[in-house]
Amino acid sequence: MKIRVVVTGRNYHTAAPVPEELELGEGQSVDNALAALTQYLPEGQSFPGSCLVVVSGQHLGTVSKHQPRSLRDGDELALIAPVAGG
Repeated sequence: MKIRVVVTGRNYHTAAPVPEELELGEGQSVDNALAALTQYLPEGQSFPGSCLVVVSGQHLGTVSKHQPRSLRDGDELALIAPVAGG
């Protein structure tokens, strides 16, 4: 199955090597996708635990604490890092 990946917000440039589309086996979960995507980040980097996790418009929580969810072909996984400033 293929899912679309969107990374936005603070430190999005760190995620530049993350593909816009990720191919996973059937029955994979958000946790499986996050683990696969982390492999594309520079060594020692990870997605901040405070990143919001959204799958096809459904807010699941943050990277560090989110609802479990199985992914389906065509889902969109968005990781939205908080942005501060004024």
